[in-house]
Amino acid sequence: MPKKFDITNNIRRLRFFANEMTQQELAEKAGVSRQTIIAIEAGKYSPSLEMAFRIADVFGVKIGEVFDYTVIGESKK
Repeated sequence: MPKKFDITNNIRRLRFFANEMTQQELAEKAGVSRQTIIAIEAGKYSPSLEMAFRIADVFGVKIGEVFDYTVIGESKK
């Protein structure tokens, strides 16, 4: 049976430390809609790998600083 993952993100924190960047500003810079950013930030939607890299690029950080995952039933990686 395939493993299940819990994917979390630090987008809200990164926006705060990027001069309190709004969701709309992040959406424009990443080339997606504000609704997409809202869904990702709330953990209701997992972005494509390309979109995840674009979001990380907006903040100038590595993808692992934006997104983290835990294998359900195991400790954090």
